[in-house]
Amino acid sequence: MNGYLQFNFWEMILRTTITFLVLLTLARLLGEKQIGHLTFFDYVTGITIGSIAAEIVVRRDTPFFNGIISLIWWAILAILISYLSLKSSKARIMMDGQPKIIIKQGKIMRETLKSTRLNLDDLCMMLREKDVFSIQDVHYAILEPDGKISVLRKEFKQPVTKGDLNIPTPNFTYLPAEIISDGKIIKKNLKELNLDENWLQQELNKKGIHSAEEVFYAEVQSDGSLFFDRY
Repeated sequence: MNGYLQFNFWEMILRTTITFLVLLTLARLLGEKQIGHLTFFDYVTGITIGSIAAEIVVRRDTPFFNGIISLIWWAILAILISYLSLKSSKARIMMDGQPKIIIKQGKIMRETLKSTRLNLDDLCMMLREKDVFSIQDVHYAILEPDGKISVLRKEFKQPVTKGDLNIPTPNFTYLPAEIISDGKIIKKNLKELNLDENWLQQELNKKGIHSAEEVFYAEVQSDGSLFFDRY
């Protein structure tokens, strides 16, 4: 009995480990779209891949390599469909859907709400998530394929920008990026900013810091200045 339990345990560990590594690889191949913009097709793909992986791990009567092949083939199909969607607008609309206007020129499109099965409470909630608390402030509202809403406010409700007031603004020299984390220099970010460790050390010396190891966090600001937090 003990030997049988031990065999089950190590088999489960091996199945789980291999399945985990395969899932990790497939997730990288499928790309960030699965997480960042979850359309209906992506949602179905994610659930199916997770279900197949669970079957492989917990069910001994499921042939292991058959399950792995199914997992890989499903991911390949998802990649092929994504590639097809890139090349064909018709395929993209069929798989992901297309944006739908639910408020047009301040008027609620009732037929669109009905076809998307959205009620007014859902619409108001989605608008509040965009910091819009009254429908009368909305010029256009569009329901995106990933289920999120894009809002264009009416002109008199749009925020005032510095450009509207003709306020001069400084040019952005750098994209803000961390260059020291937990006392260690992030050389990759320095290189992308066309900076080097000599420049960093000079900036630290100006602040009375002799080594990057004295800094918990440092970041290059958009104007080229250095923001830091010491230990």
